[in-house]
Amino acid sequence: MSIKVAYLLGSLNRGGTETLVLDLFRNASKNELNAIGIYRKTGVYESDYIQSAVPMHKLATGKNPLLYLKKLRKLLLENKINVAHAQQPIDALYVRWATRRTGINVVLTLHGYDFNENGISRVILQYIIKRSTINIFVSHTQKQYYIEKYKLQPSKQKVVYNGISLDKFDGLKLMKESLRSELQLSASTLLIGTVGNFVPVRDQLTICKFLNHLREKNIDFHFVFVGKRIDSAPELYDECVDFCQKNGFISRISFPGVREDVPAILHQLDAFIYSTNHDTFGIAVIEAMAAGLPVFVNDWAVMKEITADGKYATIYETKNENDLLRQFMLFLQNKKPNEQKAIQAKLFVHQNFSIEKHIINLKKIYSGL
Repeated sequence: MSIKVAYLLGSLNRGGTETLVLDLFRNASKNELNAIGIYRKTGVYESDYIQSAVPMHKLATGKNPLLYLKKLRKLLLENKINVAHAQQPIDALYVRWATRRTGINVVLTLHGYDFNENGISRVILQYIIKRSTINIFVSHTQKQYYIEKYKLQPSKQKVVYNGISLDKFDGLKLMKESLRSELQLSASTLLIGTVGNFVPVRDQLTICKFLNHLREKNIDFHFVFVGKRIDSAPELYDECVDFCQKNGFISRISFPGVREDVPAILHQLDAFIYSTNHDTFGIAVIEAMAAGLPVFVNDWAVMKEITADGKYATIYETKNENDLLRQFMLFLQNKKPNEQKAIQAKLFVHQNFSIEKHIINLKKIYSGL
């Protein structure tokens, strides 16, 4: 019997989860995944989702939650859905209530930690995490955290690493100089960067402190912070800008905000620096590895997990800009080992973190329900 899966999303705004599911939809047909999408709110990705060839259904909750549940139940039954896969606890809760006595399995992927959950959000998480058919986590580190905190039954907790569409990285080497031209940089200037919005999960300030030390070493560099200033935490962006200004090297920094051409940008960097507080996976790190870049990332457990304990990246001590500087100066003095590591990392990503591998692992879980 062919398994048909409904993927439930909140809004279709640009974010890590939405990008992942969009890549999944674009690759669903050729990987024999029978799917539909159901979303509650529109967003900048809406047209991309509609063009993905996976049937999309907009179903707003409205003011009457009971009416929404009734419509959701009808939609799932009419489409003969076997598995409802939610990307947020609230959608898992809705679909659990809507599918009572239907035999439809409810799968929930936890994309983040619960550090910022409070009030009703925490209540929903505590309720649904023990009532879904299966919970999926994006790393073993994250899975173990939830098992221990919520006393979960281990057999119902699975890990499926996020996947990236490697097609994005094909044919980009011809664009090698476009970013340098845009920034008006000389060929000798070291071009380094990072990717990620300025949110509490990340630690861009440590990178700024490292760059100040790099300036003190008289290294000719330019650094690109790809990612936007978030209205809910504007101070994270502002303190980075202020630090660079006060230390006199703001002219060596670019803050281009959100970019549509991240894979192309990555291909043009000489190295990629990442600093996290509590990422659950690290799509940006994986994409940098896929681009064949020397990658520097702090020793947060998840980062060690996705780089094979530093086999495919250089690991530095968390929040220690001096250790990052030491590691980076060693790289500048002898680039060859890091470049060889980057070549191996690219193969490692192809084998473990492709969107095709992601879909295969999801299908194994669906078929076992």
